Amino acid sequence: MKAILIPVILLLGGTGAGAGAGFFLMPPKQEDAESALDCPTPEAAIETSAVPDPAAASPEREYVKLNNQFIIPVVEDELVAALVVMSLNLEVTMGSRTAIFAAEPKLRDRFLQVMFDHANNGGFSGNFTTGTKMRSLRNELLRVAQDVSGPDVTDVLVIDLVRQDS
Repeated sequence: MKAILIPVILLLGGTGAGAGAGFFLMPPKQEDAESALDCPTPEAAIETSAVPDPAAASPEREYVKLNNQFIIPVVEDELVAALVVMSLNLEVTMGSRTAIFAAEPKLRDRFLQVMFDHANNGGFSGNFTTGTKMRSLRNELLRVAQDVSGPDVTDVLVIDLVRQDS
């Protein structure tokens, strides 16, 4: 009898603990959540004002991943001192994805020229990930992308950036 009593007590205790935890961790009802937002407490004002509405800020965007990485040589004293490998994505307006893929060969060509110029001007030398160097590279890549594809391209995102010294 004692052998059966202990598992039954443990089963009832575990079930009760699980039900109690579920009750206390249950999300508030819809009316309670709405009334909490209407509450004029400073915490509620901070919570509602700190969360921007992304749909109201800008129209919808989609991202286009360029198929291959970009490989840029860094030349110093007439020798290849390093190789820089970059992966890019483009932020574009909704529905312009196919047009970007159609223009990808021209985009890649123009992006490579910008990256070669950046490397020749010392952009990939020293601390090449500083904000100023990366910002100037992104701005130039965006300008070129908009020259090729028009205003459908809204941003250029550097996904991967690696420098391998020789």
